[in-house]
Amino acid sequence: MPDHRGARERYYIGDLRPSQVLTTYGIGSVIDLPHISVMMMGLEFWDRSQATRVEEDRLRQAVRQLLGPQVEALLSPPIVQEELSWGEAALGTAALVGIPVATFPRWLVCPYCHLLAPLESDHFQLKYHNTRIDQARYVHRNCQKSAIPPTVLPARFLVVCPNGHLDDFPWHFYVHRGPSPCPSRLRFSQFGVSGEAAELLVGCETCNSKRSMADALDDRTVSMPLCRGRHPHLRSFDVDGCREQMRAIGLGATNSWFPVAFTALSIPDDVDPLVALVATHWSLLEDVESARDLKFLRKGDALRLFTSHEEDAIWDAIQRYRQAQAGEDPTSSNLKTPEWRVFAHPQRVPPSPDFLTRVVSVPPRFRHQIEEVVLVERLREVQALVGFTRIISPGDLGDIEDTLELVRAPLCQRAPTWVPAAEVRGEGIFLRFNEAAILDWAARPDVQRRAHEFALGHRQWCEQRHVRPTTTRAPSIRYVLLHSFAHALMRQLAMASGYAAASLRERIYALDPTEEDGPMAGILISTAAADSEGTLGGLVRMGQPRELESHLLAALRQLEWCASDPLCAEHAPHLDPLSVHAAACHACLFAPETSCERGNRFLDRSTLVPTFAQASIFFFGEEPTSPTL
Repeated sequence: MPDHRGARERYYIGDLRPSQVLTTYGIGSVIDLPHISVMMMGLEFWDRSQATRVEEDRLRQAVRQLLGPQVEALLSPPIVQEELSWGEAALGTAALVGIPVATFPRWLVCPYCHLLAPLESDHFQLKYHNTRIDQARYVHRNCQKSAIPPTVLPARFLVVCPNGHLDDFPWHFYVHRGPSPCPSRLRFSQFGVSGEAAELLVGCETCNSKRSMADALDDRTVSMPLCRGRHPHLRSFDVDGCREQMRAIGLGATNSWFPVAFTALSIPDDVDPLVALVATHWSLLEDVESARDLKFLRKGDALRLFTSHEEDAIWDAIQRYRQAQAGEDPTSSNLKTPEWRVFAHPQRVPPSPDFLTRVVSVPPRFRHQIEEVVLVERLREVQALVGFTRIISPGDLGDIEDTLELVRAPLCQRAPTWVPAAEVRGEGIFLRFNEAAILDWAARPDVQRRAHEFALGHRQWCEQRHVRPTTTRAPSIRYVLLHSFAHALMRQLAMASGYAAASLRERIYALDPTEEDGPMAGILISTAAADSEGTLGGLVRMGQPRELESHLLAALRQLEWCASDPLCAEHAPHLDPLSVHAAACHACLFAPETSCERGNRFLDRSTLVPTFAQASIFFFGEEPTSPTL
């Protein structure tokens, strides 16, 4: 972490899991450490030589489609060797291995004298302990109210705009209600114990100007200047500036950073195991022009995974893979399509180190609604970060093609040649629904009426957030059905298996017959871990026919009544623009953020089972009965 003078010194100040770099604390996000607050810097500041390559050609092609053909690779974040102890990591060369961060916000507050000043004012000094990285902090070295330099705190407010810009709160502008020549000396005080904005006061000792922080959070008053177009993670400003009005947010606000990430499952692209192996290691073979090149690579031990194959066979597989790539233009919007084709015909898929499936019989009670059950015993999921947004979450929009219309903040100043990626391994259960049963259900008048309500609610939600509904179309009613069913099953599996609710994830495959690549009607419930061996098989075990039937019946039975009824059951998707859902709440269907791909929107338990408020649109036939113990 460089100090405020731009020195080259680096300090090892904390740890993150590789997956957190993509989902929680990625580039451009503010990380709240025990005593300081920092921002993760852009790709220009990373040491690429410390990162390792993540192989997933299908995902790389999707990233290139969005960011440009110059993207060469997906790289995992730098990782300190596990055998090093904490002290060794801080004192040795491992202290230079990591992701660069910079202090942000740059304004700090002394808890004793309440001085509010920027880091560049030289009132503050960095204190760092080599063996106690959690003690890294800034102190106020000339505090008049403390004999020992006290640890200072980051300022509690920032400003943000929907174009992805983030900046320090304009304290001087705010307290003087506009530009002022006053050489201000600011104090930040709190009156009361609740910590509300109305009890926070910023004042200038020079001219005695004072102002409550409640005005900064009041949308009815224009108290902020226009956005400066600042990207602190790039240490730059947009050349064209920004015309948006700054918006005040609290430090640590969840809407200050949302990742835009592509996710793909590692699936065989061909029934030929050799072609599948070529696809897995395509980055190594992409530039091969003849079988003679393969002989050269084999001398360097680059083809050690192909030792059982002759050069001519490998070259033939390379040509077939190239023909397949040329015949289908892989775009960022069809990542789920190849996965659906594999899950829909699992018998044709050869086993691989990253993907292994087993088809089991459908529980007898659900043979009319569910066509096939596939146990995914081995699963590899790769995720790549392509940008981020502020204020509006891409997860609320859902589909990848919808998020492309958002203003994404860049990961670096120039066109990136690589993007951060992370891989996890695990297991899952895939359920393919009966297409004829879904079509019959969706054609019912009451179901179509509910679909219209969801479409209207989605349009109102977009208008409130200034998002064009034409670019973020509402999912079909079949998506609502599958999404609600996935949430119900995840809650039941989490209670029965011992997995944490946040460790289970859904992946919805829902397309109408009229849509491109349709029809699709299926869900994948999976769990994964960063360990190379994945998870322990507990989720797959629960997919056995008899046990799965018991869990499906229990999941549906619990949805008949909710602790929040009658409010939950009577909720309509078009009457509340804050969230587009019907009969759903935290007591019955909502899931953790990491589990849901739609931000807990487009949920309705009435589409699964009858409720007292809506008993004509349920899909699962007669009222389910409790399973026999």
